[in-house]
Amino acid sequence: MNKTCLIKRNLQTLSNSKFVNQKRTLQIKKGQQFIIEGAPVNGLYFVKQGKVKVFRTGINGKEHIVRFANEGEIIGHRGFGTGDSYSIGAIALEHSVLCCFSKQMLQDVLLENPRFSYDMMLFYANELNKSEAKVKSLSQMMVRERVADMLLYINRKFGSTNGFINLPLSRKEYADYTGTSDEQIIRIFSALKKEKLIIARGKKIGILNIDALKKEISAHNFFLDS
Repeated sequence: MNKTCLIKRNLQTLSNSKFVNQKRTLQIKKGQQFIIEGAPVNGLYFVKQGKVKVFRTGINGKEHIVRFANEGEIIGHRGFGTGDSYSIGAIALEHSVLCCFSKQMLQDVLLENPRFSYDMMLFYANELNKSEAKVKSLSQMMVRERVADMLLYINRKFGSTNGFINLPLSRKEYADYTGTSDEQIIRIFSALKKEKLIIARGKKIGILNIDALKKEISAHNFFLDS
């Protein structure tokens, strides 16, 4: 598992538990949906390898991307312990390997392992803080600012290779994340290219001037991290 993984960090305290050995490892193909919105909660997924998008269905069936996840991150945690069904869906953006822990297994280990329970509590508190900050700040951002912030976020989260961010997305996926339309994304990307702030090659996007993009959103004193 990735060193940032919650389970990896707690391996020593979980060493006497059957929890780690009872996990299921799943191979998920690119484009395969492994959590269906509204389906019964059956546990949590930890990304061992790959990239995943998490989304919710909004008004008129429009998809809204909640976040992107990579190695070491948890998927499906917002439904665990709070309801009987998942409030989100999740799809692999590339071939991914997931570790799945059942709902019952998690409940048992949380009851028997205070250290792991405490670490999980801190994780949820951090997620809540990020979610609240994101909602507050994005509500005050113009569309161009939201696009600039997203580009900085995915570049920071996934890094870049040969000048292009390591997360090729469609224009629709950019729109679904920033809460705008495909047409607006195309217009903003075109403007950013003319201003030599980004380069584009098909789905690949590269940032040419990170400082200039940061300046676009400096008034908000906020950068996406979820």
